[in-house]
Amino acid sequence: MPDVLSPEVQHDDALSHCLAEARHAQAQSRLDEGLTHAQRAWDLARDLHMLAEQVEAGRLRAFFLYRRGDLNAFLRAAEALLPLLQAQGPSPELGELLRWMTLAGCETGDFETAMRCANEGYAVAQELGDSRLIAVALNALGATFERMGDPWQAERLMTEAAALVREQPSLYERVVTLNNLCHVALGAFHLLRDSGHDAACADALARALRYAQEVRPHAEAFGDPFARVTTEANLGEALLHSGQLEAAEALLVQTLEQARALGYEVQAWILRCSLAELRLLQSEPRQAYEDLRLLLQEAGERAPSGTALRAHHALYRAAQRMGQYEEALKQLELCQRLERRRTAAQRMAQSRFFVTRLEAEQSRQRAEHQEARAATLEAHLELDPLTGLGNRRCMESRMPALLRAAEAAGQVLTLALIDADHFKLINDQLGHTVGDRVLQQLAQMLRDNTRGSDLLLRYGGEEFLVLFPDTVPDRAFEVCERLRQCVESFPWDGIAPGLQVTLSIGLASSPPYATDLLISRADSAMYRAKHLGRNRVALA
Repeated sequence: MPDVLSPEVQHDDALSHCLAEARHAQAQSRLDEGLTHAQRAWDLARDLHMLAEQVEAGRLRAFFLYRRGDLNAFLRAAEALLPLLQAQGPSPELGELLRWMTLAGCETGDFETAMRCANEGYAVAQELGDSRLIAVALNALGATFERMGDPWQAERLMTEAAALVREQPSLYERVVTLNNLCHVALGAFHLLRDSGHDAACADALARALRYAQEVRPHAEAFGDPFARVTTEANLGEALLHSGQLEAAEALLVQTLEQARALGYEVQAWILRCSLAELRLLQSEPRQAYEDLRLLLQEAGERAPSGTALRAHHALYRAAQRMGQYEEALKQLELCQRLERRRTAAQRMAQSRFFVTRLEAEQSRQRAEHQEARAATLEAHLELDPLTGLGNRRCMESRMPALLRAAEAAGQVLTLALIDADHFKLINDQLGHTVGDRVLQQLAQMLRDNTRGSDLLLRYGGEEFLVLFPDTVPDRAFEVCERLRQCVESFPWDGIAPGLQVTLSIGLASSPPYATDLLISRADSAMYRAKHLGRNRVALA
């Protein structure tokens, strides 16, 4: 009797089969077939709650949609995959998805998505600390600037990326960077053309041609057909605008055949647009006009905004050369409408992005201000308000760490307890105001006779505590004796006639490295100093 498989096992087998077929299709650049298997795998993995398989299926689905040029569908699929990858933390896979989303957002005119993903992708690369990933993320940021109308800032960012990867062994980052530099330089050329900046326009075109020629052998060595088609499309466009029409035509026709065979629809539209512009340069406006009309009709709403704008502008020039001025005016108006729509989308995205960044910065500043206030408040809570020295709370906060550090380093530290002799009589006979001034003066004399690394505390009413890190008893004794002499010789009658102040000081050294034991031993030494007549320093 044959085994009967449970529905769960059957679904597991189906999922494994779909993933295997999708991977195989990816390797063979069979986009439609791969997309079908990846979509089926995504649905099965989601229903079976198999997260790892769902993530893989999601990445494959995104890959096929992106390379097919179905960018709106890609963005929807990517938004569904993004939280699953984000939950796993920073990874190269997350960075790559964000790069694809950046480029798709730029092409579809969804500049808010492009800016959001470009910045998140760069943050992911920075957190991973991989220079190759940072270079790719810089490329995505640069692409965003280029599509937002600033190819010069884009080229600066991509040049930084090129410097990061030029000596790297990996071809992928090098191909991505140089192709993007070529695309950006071409964008600068189109912006500068007919603007009166002839020298800058020629320089941009020369850079584009140089980048295209530099990347070509790397793209061949890399072996990825998508990269190769992109490279050849860029080079063909650079050649045609440089006046090398025969070389441009041969390359563009051949690359268009490859793009169509591989299902790279967006690249095919770009190549057809370049070929139509070539026909214009060959004085064939009628052929250019018919090719462009057919291109826009087939692409419809799916045409990337930059490609549609370029096609309508070429249609305007073709109609003008054919003497069809009404049609030329119509195409020019369409160009202007698309340009206004694109500019409005750019400005809104910039505005929202900068507002978001401003809000984030204000939030960060508020948080820092609150942290600073909390730290200031905490510091104030650890200070004695009369003398400005630390209080017992400060001792509890800082002394354990100082003792642990000294013990770990094998260092000796010494603790001094200091008491103002007959301080009760000063308060009783001269008043508390005089007593307070005495304590303040003693605190200042403590500061003047100790190091910045020593811990100074008001330990009680007229008692002070000093902790001398990395200090042997003899050295601490010298410091305290000098302090005692300074106090004895101070002109106290400037505060109150007949006033005289002296100190009794007890010292104890580690080991042990325990606060209570050190204080107890120093306290015993201080009372021995008092018993011996006050105004002296005693060692435990």
